[in-house]
Amino acid sequence: MENKKPVTLIKIGGNIIDNPTELKQFLSDFSQIEGYKVLVHGGGKSATKMAESIGLVPQMIDGRRITDAAMLDVVVMIYAGQINKNIVAQLQANSTNAMGFSGADGNLILSDKRNHPTINYGFVGDVKKVNTNLLQTLLSSGIVPVFCAITHDGKGQLLNTNADTIASELAIALSEIFDVTLNYCFEKPGVLYNAEDDASVIENINQELYSNLKAEGAIHSGMIPKLDNCFNSLSKGVQKIKIGHHRMLQDKTALYTTITL
Repeated sequence: MENKKPVTLIKIGGNIIDNPTELKQFLSDFSQIEGYKVLVHGGGKSATKMAESIGLVPQMIDGRRITDAAMLDVVVMIYAGQINKNIVAQLQANSTNAMGFSGADGNLILSDKRNHPTINYGFVGDVKKVNTNLLQTLLSSGIVPVFCAITHDGKGQLLNTNADTIASELAIALSEIFDVTLNYCFEKPGVLYNAEDDASVIENINQELYSNLKAEGAIHSGMIPKLDNCFNSLSKGVQKIKIGHHRMLQDKTALYTTITL
């Protein structure tokens, strides 16, 4: 059996997107990564700002955005339009031949509209299927895919979809063909034992330690779904997962968190 080619898949958080200086530096670092690579981005605060500017009141439940028809229009404009194309243009300026995608483009990511027993999330999607063949074709053609947090249901409906989950599902799909390293880059240097202390990076987390840290309350709120995604990805073939500041991509001395089973 031949060795699988490596793929670096990176998801960037809103705090990088919202800071033009950080974003520029990240995209420069990302451009220097050799071999096949894929970028997934969320939306930052831009969608909320745009929504408020036209009189919409953003609704969140447990950190998840409720997406009614008016809010869907906003997130499609901001995520698939403004943010995605800005990132693609900056990557082109860094000599990286990027192409921007929603899940609808090329039927790359198909989702089901979320059906929750008690909460109506509106037009929110849960990923059902990734078009791995087309993704492989794009990568082997020298294209760097840049995914926004919008998917579709195959029946003409766009859906707002969690970017961490998109990154996880893409990594799982690609791991059938490639040796995938999944990186979650955000403003902190890793998963912290103490959220107030950037030096308290937990350098390796396995499932047993994760359970203990949750029980202690050291890991809570938004970090729980992120880490649940990570363990799900590892159990389905992803080789390696790293969480930390984007400087870990180029700085060999940077601290970060590695997630293992």
